[in-house]
Amino acid sequence: MGAKNLHLEHLEDEIINQGIDGGRGAINFLRGLRDMLKGSSKKSVNMTVKWDGAPAIFCGKHPETNQFFVAKKSLFNKDPLYYTSEQQIKDAPELSGTLESKFLDSFKYLSALSFSDILQGDLMFTDDKKMEDIDGTQCVTFQPNTIMYAVDINSELGGKIANAKLGIVFHTTYTGTTIDDLSASFGAKLPSGSSTDVWMDDASYKDVSGKGSMTAKETVSLTQELSKTGKAFHGIKRNDLQKFTKIQDTIAMKGAGASYKTYCNTLIRQGKFNPTYNGYIKHFENYWKDKVVAKVKMEKTKKIKTEIGQQLLAELRGLKSFIVNLTAFMGYLVSAKQMIITVLNRVKSIGTFKKTATGFETVNPEGYVAIDNDGKAVKLVDRMEFAFNNFTAIKNWDK
Repeated sequence: MGAKNLHLEHLEDEIINQGIDGGRGAINFLRGLRDMLKGSSKKSVNMTVKWDGAPAIFCGKHPETNQFFVAKKSLFNKDPLYYTSEQQIKDAPELSGTLESKFLDSFKYLSALSFSDILQGDLMFTDDKKMEDIDGTQCVTFQPNTIMYAVDINSELGGKIANAKLGIVFHTTYTGTTIDDLSASFGAKLPSGSSTDVWMDDASYKDVSGKGSMTAKETVSLTQELSKTGKAFHGIKRNDLQKFTKIQDTIAMKGAGASYKTYCNTLIRQGKFNPTYNGYIKHFENYWKDKVVAKVKMEKTKKIKTEIGQQLLAELRGLKSFIVNLTAFMGYLVSAKQMIITVLNRVKSIGTFKKTATGFETVNPEGYVAIDNDGKAVKLVDRMEFAFNNFTAIKNWDK
């Protein structure tokens, strides 16, 4: 079965997911993006913008029957699930309420277009657009998920969105002779045919303002951060990483919350990504004591759990030098990533906000997807900001 675009990894997790090659690839991604933004790129690095849309929509002509269909991610189930008529959508037990309505609108309006490929996109709005006053400007707004998007109603783009019945941003193309062998490639050629009922866009990063380039000062700062990232990376030995990965696999089976990834996610939720050896060891000890050992009642089982934790802790401490370099590498990598995101965020064709109890607060886009010339893709997301926004934004479905 071909590769499906169901999940992308964060750049900083690649060393955990893919080992030494993943860590090296992460550095090369950022170097390529730096060169692209300063106008001296020798290798192809493409960029798409992550839109905070929902739900994900797959649509196009079925490769075997040529019938138009819409689908969720269940298109890639062992038994593919897709809908070729409005009646099928109404009869589908897995679709109800708002989700059913969204798919009915998607089928109705997208089937009027001419698709040459199967595309995946993020649904941005159907009948849930609103008019809002933002800093004295009348805007048409839509909030499919955490982020609210806003466009001046008097602009050309605002007029198109206000008149449209459905909005969608396509970002991935699928090709193949059957559903089972569909293969994903990032980027999307929009379907032909025009309809005022549909506002659509591809997710490619477009710098129409000239602001999305890196200054000399920013380039120097980023190069220095990448140099520190590379130095920490060279201190990571392949054998130590493999040992660490095996320990993490054991932790995942015995007490997943004590894993290094969970530790990193805890830092992200706290709003500051500063992983350290001592920080992880403390996280492991506290979680194992409070969540793994404390939850069992029998003393015999407590003893067994305690001994397992002590053994794992001893193994982690035996890798102190490695963990020191790993945490430094990931910290510098995230810092360099943030520098690039800051530059990319200067270009926005549509305003992005979060709704709070006191009004609207400007936020950045969800993030970006970087694709190298081999088709490898990773997420570039300011995880601290997006996690904070996710917890604090007032969403359309909040009561």
